[in-house]
Amino acid sequence: MGLRRYAWPAAAVGLLLAAAPVAAQTPIDQSLTKRDARRLDNMEKVVSEMRAIVFKGRDTGKPVEVESADTGARLDDLSSRVSDLEHSLTRINGSLETTAHELDLARKANADLQAQVKTLSDQVADLEKTQAAAQAAPSDGSAAGGGATDAGPPPAPKGNPAEAFDKARHLMLSGDYDGAESAFHSYVETYPDAPKTPEARYWWGKTLSVKGQHAQAATAYIGAIRGWPETAWAPDAVVELAHELVALKKTTDACETLAELPRHYARAPASVKAHAAEVRTRAKCR
Repeated sequence: MGLRRYAWPAAAVGLLLAAAPVAAQTPIDQSLTKRDARRLDNMEKVVSEMRAIVFKGRDTGKPVEVESADTGARLDDLSSRVSDLEHSLTRINGSLETTAHELDLARKANADLQAQVKTLSDQVADLEKTQAAAQAAPSDGSAAGGGATDAGPPPAPKGNPAEAFDKARHLMLSGDYDGAESAFHSYVETYPDAPKTPEARYWWGKTLSVKGQHAQAATAYIGAIRGWPETAWAPDAVVELAHELVALKKTTDACETLAELPRHYARAPASVKAHAAEVRTRAKCR
């Protein structure tokens, strides 16, 4: 709302000056109702304001500026609303920036994960090739010497995987690592899709580690943790895989493997985490 200017004629000035005292001196009948009294009070206030305007115009000879009584309040209210809108826009902009930053981080993490998956896949392929070459070497040597070729581990009883697994574990617990290695190998070959096969690979890897067959042990551990199973032995299998990779002088692969431990097995036992810290130190991971 704007300001209105009034230029009061001299006749109007005189009329108001003459009328004002009369209105002011008129006694108010005590018998008037409260409503009528309020009206008279309002009229007196209006007359008083008009007199002030007239006298100001008469004394200055300039148009009088009359400002509506609620203009300032409305301006203050409008200013407050604009300020609230500015704060809201600031908060929205901040939220958008945070969301964009989090989206960038998610994209980067996804790209890193894809790179790690590719690296692990390449490692599996390399280790499988190494294992195949290691298994082929003794067979070739025996043939050259004229002896009997290695027929591989004896087959486990068909149709009874539970008995075969228990037998292999018993051999390992008794300290017969050669027998346990052969038994677990036979179990993996005979029952490749059995529920206990991943665990059999894990224990097979343990027996191979004891015998110093690091490449074959790493391959066994990779087969055990493929798919990141939610089992009690899986976190240790991850650390054992990293341990074998360090023995094979593949420290970068070992560090990448250890980096997966907290992501997939955040609740790993303290002993496993301590072992992981030792392997990480040996690999000189960042």
